[in-house]
Amino acid sequence: MKLIPSYIFILLFLIGCKTTDLPKNDKQTEELLNKIQRQTFKYFWEGAEPTSGLARERIHLDGVYPQNDKDVITIGGSGFGLMSILVAEKRNFIQPQEALERFKKALNYLDKIPRFKGAYAHWYDGPTGKVKAFGNKDDGGDIVETAFLAQSLICIREYYKNGSPEQKDIALLAHKLWKEIDWAHYTNGSNVIFWHWSPEHEFGMNHPIQGFDECLITYILAASSPTFPIDKQVYVNGWTRNGKIKTAIEKYNIPTVAKHNAIQGEVGPLFWAHYSFLGLNPNGLKDDYVDYGKVVKNHTRINIAYADDNPNNYLGYGPDKGWGLTASYSINGYEAHHPDNDKGVISPTAALSSMPYSPKESIAFANYLFQNLESKVWGPYGFYDAYSETANWFPQRYLAIDQGPIIVMIENYRSQFIWNLFMNAPEIKEGLKKLNFQYNK
Repeated sequence: MKLIPSYIFILLFLIGCKTTDLPKNDKQTEELLNKIQRQTFKYFWEGAEPTSGLARERIHLDGVYPQNDKDVITIGGSGFGLMSILVAEKRNFIQPQEALERFKKALNYLDKIPRFKGAYAHWYDGPTGKVKAFGNKDDGGDIVETAFLAQSLICIREYYKNGSPEQKDIALLAHKLWKEIDWAHYTNGSNVIFWHWSPEHEFGMNHPIQGFDECLITYILAASSPTFPIDKQVYVNGWTRNGKIKTAIEKYNIPTVAKHNAIQGEVGPLFWAHYSFLGLNPNGLKDDYVDYGKVVKNHTRINIAYADDNPNNYLGYGPDKGWGLTASYSINGYEAHHPDNDKGVISPTAALSSMPYSPKESIAFANYLFQNLESKVWGPYGFYDAYSETANWFPQRYLAIDQGPIIVMIENYRSQFIWNLFMNAPEIKEGLKKLNFQYNK
């Protein structure tokens, strides 16, 4: 009998591996992920708005800001940035005392600026701390952006709660800010959470939050609040639409599992699979209707299948090239890209922030960028927000809400660090139990 060389066994083993079984300790891959995380983190460290220490909404290397918003800070993006500081300390990109000092600055700033029943506005002017209206009637509390920030407050508290007296002080301030958010107020006395409220316009925006989109974390936090919690029925009626969130719709023969908050048969931009799940671990997370691990993984698989199909024959598309459609800068302004709204624009955050769901394809995407487009797409704060090979369009611009998930989700793939901080918080465990979630990671 002829012996089979050992390398054939290794090859057969790798072919048989599931994507999630691929080794994470390959030296070259570790160096790649460190490089991406370290450089992207600079957006929130060196690029932070100086008065607050929080995240600028956008950074344009050309210095052109048509809306005169260079020093506007974003609350949701700042939440992502605060989580990235925890990652940076863990990875020794910064020293522990440096992280602590930045948290002191940022959290004390957050304690002083205007809030609306404990919730934050979408934008603030960094130097003055005054609210900058996001739009018509949107000049008060934004409970979704607040939820993105609150994830980070809980993680900071959990990280520091058993530390030195100085660290415990930060943990106490983070807990104070979290528990002062009046989630119940944003139901307006009904069984759904409304996105906006302001003293002048009250609930005039009239935007009920219903799934599936980026907002699951809002309901989880609202149910988990130690001070102003919502009832389970608000979640059932609001987020799940009384169970109608469950669907048999498929795209590319891949079940969507949850009805996306989009036109029938379409899926939303890929950030829907990221923003709620920076802290909330979707693996094994199921409510009475859907399995959220399957929702986000299949959303990612649909994007990969679409790039492979590439019906518009755009340059640089493919599962081992460019893939991932999400909301980002676009050739004509800003666009919520998805398979049914494809402008030939790839947003690096889409694939990179999907790394826990598709490590093989996400790492292949990163390698493709470095090997083929590096000087065009890589800058002082990591990969630029978006690019188009077809249009030869490579703007040197960044957005906080796209940079933050890259750092955090790569870390969740590598160590589950942020997931573990958040999911082990006592009130999160109780909130999930209250909503009858199963969680078996």
